[in-house]
Amino acid sequence: MSFTANDTIVAIATAYGVGAICIIRISGSRALSIATALSGCELKPRYATLVNLTSSKGEPLDEAIAIYFKAPHSFTGEDVVELQTHGGIVVAQIVLAEIQNHGARLADAGEFSKRAFINGKIDLAKAEAIQAIISSQSESAVKILARSLRGELGEFVSELRGELVRTLAYSETAIDYADDDLPEDILKSTHEMLRKNVQKLDKIVSISQSRRGLIDGFRVAIIGKPNVGKSSLLNSLLHYERAIISDEAGTTRDRIEESLKIGTHLVKIIDTAGIRAGAGYVEAKGIEYSIAAASEADIVVCVFDGARISDDEDRKILNLCQSLTGKKIIYAFNKSDLEFKFDIDLADAVRISRHDTSELESALQAYLDSLETTSIMLSSTRQIDCSKAASVALTRADELLDEGSLELFSYELNKAILELSNITEPFNRNEILDEMFSNFCLGK
Repeated sequence: MSFTANDTIVAIATAYGVGAICIIRISGSRALSIATALSGCELKPRYATLVNLTSSKGEPLDEAIAIYFKAPHSFTGEDVVELQTHGGIVVAQIVLAEIQNHGARLADAGEFSKRAFINGKIDLAKAEAIQAIISSQSESAVKILARSLRGELGEFVSELRGELVRTLAYSETAIDYADDDLPEDILKSTHEMLRKNVQKLDKIVSISQSRRGLIDGFRVAIIGKPNVGKSSLLNSLLHYERAIISDEAGTTRDRIEESLKIGTHLVKIIDTAGIRAGAGYVEAKGIEYSIAAASEADIVVCVFDGARISDDEDRKILNLCQSLTGKKIIYAFNKSDLEFKFDIDLADAVRISRHDTSELESALQAYLDSLETTSIMLSSTRQIDCSKAASVALTRADELLDEGSLELFSYELNKAILELSNITEPFNRNEILDEMFSNFCLGK
């Protein structure tokens, strides 16, 4: 994806199909002249103008609203014109083709946002938030991503990076211009700054990993031995017959995944094969998938038959759940409409039946709601990896500072700064020069 200063692009900015309005966006040096040629009107910046669009052959195309955003005061930082035509598949395509006839080309995927980034209108964190908020499927995701869209993540990274740049400037100055060791007070404050920022990075990584499901959706695995009602539970939660139900043990051989909403949260429910000893080859493979699903899930719903006394298989499944670390485990006694006989005491276990899963749904929603956070979050795996790498580099820099190795200390600081820059915007070495000259007046 590349462009020149004279390259003008166009795309339909609204969903494809029939609707009241369709927005066609033009960006580039010829955006205004193309819109003027189509409308025959002089467009005033940031004013909505009712126009009649006409083809180069003088044929009427549509009546539309035209809004001109003069560079640099636009999303891309270039001249931008948005045409609000009547919604419809045919009219939008006709207008789009006419704009191309006037010299614009179809935009590549993400090219408007890429131009906004290159022209300094958004940073990488905002660009990722834009894409994620468009595809988000839960209210929680929208709230979190809106904070990144407002620039809160960018401010967090900028503040942290600024401290590191100032420290790096001092270190490189000491390497180039001083023969003495760094003063004790400088060493102490630098150690404190590094450790504080490692804590900040580790905290935001921990929050982002543990609450990742708020953006991507939580994975909930239903496990238990055969015939405890796992598939019936799945069908009840979905409110339709998704899984085959049978009294025959081992009916479910493969895991079944379906998505639904619990409160405001997107959840992927995974029904798994019953876990038991002595299964045949195919069923045994299904059991392997069940254990893997439990290991990968954010929440595990462990179902027991409340109308039966526990057995060795129940205890093995209980041990499996207790071995899972970092998971929310919800124990559920099924068949609550029958006499209760299960003899293992499980605190806070919910009672459910084929016709009533309300206690489980309430427990799930309460837990998911408890994960809501007002803290800044990293919205992608890439951002999490960058933050982890920066934390490692700062920890290493802290150790090297104790050893008095300023060159290697500066090298690790550079690594940390570059990793943080990958979250928001590229690092410019001139930032170091600015700090060196402004703070230390070198050369005057």
